[in-house]
Amino acid sequence: MSEAIARPDSQPTAAPIKDASTVVLVRDGAHGPEVFLQRRVGSMAFAAGMTVFPGGGVDPSDASIALDWAGPEPAWWGERFGGIDAGRAQALVCAAVRETFEECGVLLAGPTADSIVSDTSVYAEARAQLERRELSFAEFLTRENLVLRADLLRPWDHWITPEIEPRRYDTRFFVAVLPAGQLADGDTSEAEVVTWCTPTEAIDRWHQGLDVLLPPTWTQLAALNEFASTAEILAAERTISPIMPIYDPSGNGPALAFPNADRYFAELPDNSRIRGSQRPE
Repeated sequence: MSEAIARPDSQPTAAPIKDASTVVLVRDGAHGPEVFLQRRVGSMAFAAGMTVFPGGGVDPSDASIALDWAGPEPAWWGERFGGIDAGRAQALVCAAVRETFEECGVLLAGPTADSIVSDTSVYAEARAQLERRELSFAEFLTRENLVLRADLLRPWDHWITPEIEPRRYDTRFFVAVLPAGQLADGDTSEAEVVTWCTPTEAIDRWHQGLDVLLPPTWTQLAALNEFASTAEILAAERTISPIMPIYDPSGNGPALAFPNADRYFAELPDNSRIRGSQRPE
């Protein structure tokens, strides 16, 4: 079970922290569930070159109440994510749907509360405007008469960037199944490579040193390996508690402490950039 890890008294003052949302996009494949992954471009200020799920920071406009919403209300999401207020929870859900659309063209919205768009290419210009922050997500949904489908998401995990990092995020992880008819693409300035693969294949690539997986990404992939279908993933009852890795090189174990850190560092490729510092970059 996930646990928050206490900060040593010797830690320096932490950088400000920002809310973020990450979406683990899954689909059923010939060999079980597959996940959508992106390798971030090397110029990114955070997690450059890492292989990750779609996601990003919450934008102030994500808190807008001027949108149609289907599924569990913001208060329900707030309860599942540690008792946060409904407004903050709504912004996290909105950011999850917005970032998924911006980064891979998958749109969890539809004309009605029980439908979903099948061809998102018609919104290509709006997608570009969203990425450039020329349009808010609420404005986009309202203009296109679309309903945000919060019921297509499930709460999954909660990670907080270590306090030693110069950029820090309080990230809620969601899981969602790729909607029928939609395609996840790599048409974003933030990714250089995108792929669908099973969690086992993703971890194997990490073992071979072909991809770099930060502890939160590796943890989600390891957890998804326990499920035989996307239906099982959606039905999973998750206990979500915050995990904040702690950097402490003075002990006998891994310098970065988090659940299953011993296994992570034991399997970490020798050529990994993370091994060199014993912490995410």
